[in-house]
Amino acid sequence: MAGTSRTRTQADTGRGATIPGGVLVVDVGNTTTAVGVFEVASAPSADPSLRWELTTPRGLTSDEALLSLGQLFGDWQASGAILSCVVPTHVAAWQAALARVGDVRPFVVGPGLKTGLRMHYRDPAEIGPDRIADAVAMRERYQTPTIAIDFGTTMNIEVIDAQGAFAGGLIAPGLALGARALSKRTARLPVVEIEMPKEVIGRSTREAMLSGIVFGEVARIDGLLDRVFAEIASEATVVLTGDYAHKIARLISHKAVVDDTLTLRGLHQLYLLNAAGSKRGS
Repeated sequence: MAGTSRTRTQADTGRGATIPGGVLVVDVGNTTTAVGVFEVASAPSADPSLRWELTTPRGLTSDEALLSLGQLFGDWQASGAILSCVVPTHVAAWQAALARVGDVRPFVVGPGLKTGLRMHYRDPAEIGPDRIADAVAMRERYQTPTIAIDFGTTMNIEVIDAQGAFAGGLIAPGLALGARALSKRTARLPVVEIEMPKEVIGRSTREAMLSGIVFGEVARIDGLLDRVFAEIASEATVVLTGDYAHKIARLISHKAVVDDTLTLRGLHQLYLLNAAGSKRGS
């Protein structure tokens, strides 16, 4: 079963059951799973009232997913739910678990779900659900053009152009994935936990690896941003989210905003859009 760690917000005074009803949003990544609750009357721009982060297990049943939610909420009942999942083998388990938290039919981000986005992508069905959520949230809150950089197992860059359309983006290995690959594919390099190096020039193997991994990522981000700016012929608002966002923001040369709830807000906005459509169609 997924392990749980809790992230407190200003409105977090207890368990999820303290909120009557509420919209439950779940973002399942390859490494971690983010869970958030939005109050029923929340505006599209609102942050979640409660949020947690779980470890994404290799295998998962619907009962295990439900037990994870039970640890967070007890017998609390949701008034609606939406799921983003980049692990195909986990989709059915989470979908079934969410349907049992309040007897609701959860929305699943993917083909057929309304996004409100104009796409300049050759095959929109290929776009990951987390990338869709990020794009929806960044267009709602920030002036366009906007670039979001989401740090996770992969490092995703999403671009919203000046007209508010999803222009595309980039996908690259994330910091931790790069560190594991460096250790796995070499005979003598150790596994290192990611932390911010104090100096560029490492004075031990561990320090040299961390410097190469972290400052290499910083240089890659700065270089990619310059190339994106040149391609769209404009500078843009840069938003960082995900693992290490706060620390990387202090190291890159470009001005950036850190947004911890970008993906969860995007999921909530997708829920509101599709729930409104369902009511009109009923």
